Amino acid sequence: MRSLRRTFISGICLAAFGAVGCKKSATSTSAGGSTAADRATEIIIGHYASMTGSTAHFGQDTDRGIRLALVEANAKGGVLGKKLRLVTLDDRGDSAEAANAVNRLIDVEKVSAVLGEVASSLSLAGGRVAQRRKIPMISPTSTNPKVTEVGDYVFRVCFIDPFQGKVMATFAHDYLKLTKIAILRDVKNDYSIGLADAFKASFLQMSGNVVAEQAYSQNDTDFSAQVTAIRGTGAQAIFVPGYYSEVGSIARTAARLGLKIPLLGGDGWDSPDLFTIGGDAINGSYFSDHFAPDVATDKAKRFVASFTTEYGQAPTGLGALGYEAAEVLVDAIARAGKVEPTAIRDAIAHTKDFEGVTGKITMDAHRNPLKSAVVLKIEGGKAKFETSIAP
Repeated sequence: MRSLRRTFISGICLAAFGAVGCKKSATSTSAGGSTAADRATEIIIGHYASMTGSTAHFGQDTDRGIRLALVEANAKGGVLGKKLRLVTLDDRGDSAEAANAVNRLIDVEKVSAVLGEVASSLSLAGGRVAQRRKIPMISPTSTNPKVTEVGDYVFRVCFIDPFQGKVMATFAHDYLKLTKIAILRDVKNDYSIGLADAFKASFLQMSGNVVAEQAYSQNDTDFSAQVTAIRGTGAQAIFVPGYYSEVGSIARTAARLGLKIPLLGGDGWDSPDLFTIGGDAINGSYFSDHFAPDVATDKAKRFVASFTTEYGQAPTGLGALGYEAAEVLVDAIARAGKVEPTAIRDAIAHTKDFEGVTGKITMDAHRNPLKSAVVLKIEGGKAKFETSIAP
């Protein structure tokens, strides 16, 4: 396979990787704006992501998956006789920067569609812009239901939090046979709040008992008070629907304070950095996700092999869904038969039985796919398939 860096160097801001010296801002890109000549021969796709900051792994792995999908499409001749070019802007994990990024992708880069974001709060900010400007947007991994409620130009290729919350409640109650759970949520994160609420509602419906609820905020570093409050409640596990950057520290705090129970979580855990931050303390914990490389389909195996060859590491679920979002978009452009935002939007809405790397995708009336979830267990610094749970 040709080097992805050579293929996309003119169209992507790679500051987060140190490849091109552009500003780490939602308002800068190495492309410098797309011209009419560019648009005559290319289809320009925008991507906004947290390429730097505390959740940089989310943006970086998603971006790798997207670029891989577009390189493969170009190797087959592109779409509608044109090559695909990606422009990625770094929003630094900030909602205002996410909105700025989408505006710039539309106004300066003249994109035909947008991919992004991972974090639900950032997809809400960017999605409102895409909806207002009538440019189709596909989020790879934002699971909060509100994301696609923004409007009919906003889609996703991942399951949503009501389902993910029910998956982990079912896993805790039926699979692990737990009856007492504590919840520790990030109160400034739409994703964490929504997933915690979904888990709680489902677990209570199963006659489970939520024995404690504690809160933190993203970028907190001291979780001693929350863990101490949970320690005396008889909780058999703690549901932590947050991001890997805090979850690893929470695991270490629990181990240091002698609270030897598993943590449970969602797809926001999905990063190799979780194992670095959490160390041995995160072993024996579980989280729901979209993809398990160790039990992949033939198509998914080919994707894992290509991704690993190109980047020197196996993809997380984020990389898989970035790849999948780009594939769904490319398929929709081909079916639309023209590079026109409304036609592309209509084609995405009519996606049916598309074979992705995480499963088949059919968009429902709310622009969400119906698909299963996997539960992964962490052991020895790795996340391995434990079980799958269908809708």
